[in-house]
Amino acid sequence: MLLSRSRPAVASTSETSGGSSNEGKLPKLGEFLDKKDFLGALTLLEVRSLEDHVMIIPTCGSILFFSHQFQRSSSQASDAKGLASLVAYCCFHLGDYKRALEEYQSLLKEPKKGLDDPTLWLNIACCLFSMGMYVEANEAAVKGTPSPLKNRLSFHLAHKLGNEDAVIANHAKLEELLENQLSLASMHYLRQDYQNFAKLDNDATGVTSHLVDLIVSTSSAEEVHFVQALLQIPREYIALNVYVALCYHRLEYFDVSQEVLAVYLQAFPGSAIALNLRACNTFRLYTGAAAEKDLKPLLNLMNQEDQTKNGMFSSAYDLIRHNLVVFRGGQGALQILPKLVDVIPEARFNLIIYYLQQDDVTNASTLIKGTKIKGTPEKILYAIVNLLLSYETGNREYLQTAQSTFNQVGSSENEHDSVFGRLCMASAHFLSRNFDHASLYMNSVRQHYYNDDTFNFNYAQAKGMLNQYQEVEELLTMIQSEKIRNDFTYMQWLARAYIMNKKPRLAWELHERMETSPESFRLLQLIANECYRLGQFYYAAKAFDLLERYEPSTEHWEGKRGAIIGVFQLIIAGHEPKESLHDIIALLRNSSKPNAEKILGVIKKWAKENRINL
Repeated sequence: MLLSRSRPAVASTSETSGGSSNEGKLPKLGEFLDKKDFLGALTLLEVRSLEDHVMIIPTCGSILFFSHQFQRSSSQASDAKGLASLVAYCCFHLGDYKRALEEYQSLLKEPKKGLDDPTLWLNIACCLFSMGMYVEANEAAVKGTPSPLKNRLSFHLAHKLGNEDAVIANHAKLEELLENQLSLASMHYLRQDYQNFAKLDNDATGVTSHLVDLIVSTSSAEEVHFVQALLQIPREYIALNVYVALCYHRLEYFDVSQEVLAVYLQAFPGSAIALNLRACNTFRLYTGAAAEKDLKPLLNLMNQEDQTKNGMFSSAYDLIRHNLVVFRGGQGALQILPKLVDVIPEARFNLIIYYLQQDDVTNASTLIKGTKIKGTPEKILYAIVNLLLSYETGNREYLQTAQSTFNQVGSSENEHDSVFGRLCMASAHFLSRNFDHASLYMNSVRQHYYNDDTFNFNYAQAKGMLNQYQEVEELLTMIQSEKIRNDFTYMQWLARAYIMNKKPRLAWELHERMETSPESFRLLQLIANECYRLGQFYYAAKAFDLLERYEPSTEHWEGKRGAIIGVFQLIIAGHEPKESLHDIIALLRNSSKPNAEKILGVIKKWAKENRINL
């Protein structure tokens, strides 16, 4: 686990009167380790000899709960082996796995000092595991003596190396120990295996069992019972508040996550994990800028030269850089995320999202190939990539894969009533052209996405396919994104909605704002035909007139002629202002067709009889 300084490295012991016998003495090493002030312990080890201190040589631990509690030895350890072991232990808990590894490896070079230590190879394996060197870690673990630590380490290494048989075999070896329960919980989290949800007892061991299974629970009575049990965490297990907060974050209860996390931050205000999680909650609740402010204390520590040299927060550095890219809306993504793809699982998927935002479907699809798609976010992303590939290539197999994946997520037991699940079902129905069901699912979650431009765009298209054009116009005019508003599909739907809602002038103005292009020609065709079909002949005539100029054809002339006659009939019936006669006469004079003069003669004769000055 990434632990940080919660107290000064060297505290003054002269708090009592000047006559105290402790005046001027440094705290003992055991005091630092009891307080988990590993930086203070490391500083003491580097500046003082060990002769006057009682040594504590613990077993190496890790974030995966390989070792949760200190294993103490009261023997004097003033030799080089004791020093190296203690330095390595402190470095490991400070996240400086490289230096910890070097210290342990130095013991292997000591004749009859390192090779006979039964835990040395396991400690080396823990360091290698934390550095992501899983093959090397497995080779080192094999050389370690049988122990619960070795079982836990082998359990996680089997998962990282994709050896399912070994995962099952090592799972069977896990005994009912606190560390084993925590390790098993972390495995459920890593595998996103959420079916093994278990109720918890109120004792300390029960509180920790299958902790991370909470992540995918819904708001059920079982979940409430589970959370209530977790909140009864004994003081000595205060770090579990971080994991409870993580569970709430993954459940999207970000405000509750902040409350639980505050308990831990009161005790350890400089914790890298806790500060990062608080920033992630802030990002989801507010903005990226606010989240970045939450990270500022940690960034200040990381930017100090002496911290960098000592490897402080080295294991958190990549995580923070990754999250800053997210908080800043993708800024620096190509410089940072590619290097983290094999380090932080989310980096790969955030890089895919960045490519999609840049309309780079090729790189997005390349990156997602060969990726294990297991969790809900990954499945949704996989479906989206396949959907875009189908649009680019015309291959319906991609479309079928997207539809199937959306349906799989939306109908799953864990997601069918969630917001994401309903959106996936809406997408599946939309792709199968079942727009009434798609609209129902989208309406059920609209309150969560009321001002979301992408959601409103998709919802408007579903409504349009159901001929509900009043809602289409409302949804489309709410959209603020310039990228969407400049999309031709958006313009088509908005023009059609205006025409259907008897606002053809707005559709015409939409076309007038476009530059001449094949798309503007297609929009003109839509306006001409839809206005003609609905009896809005004035704008139909104007549209067909432009079409005839761009592309003279019998079809365009006939459309224009019919629309002009329609306008004339509306003027005679009193449904169109007489001033429109001037416009349709001008349109007729733009044509060289013989029938144009005949129609023009009829209009002039009528105008003369009705004393209309042309």
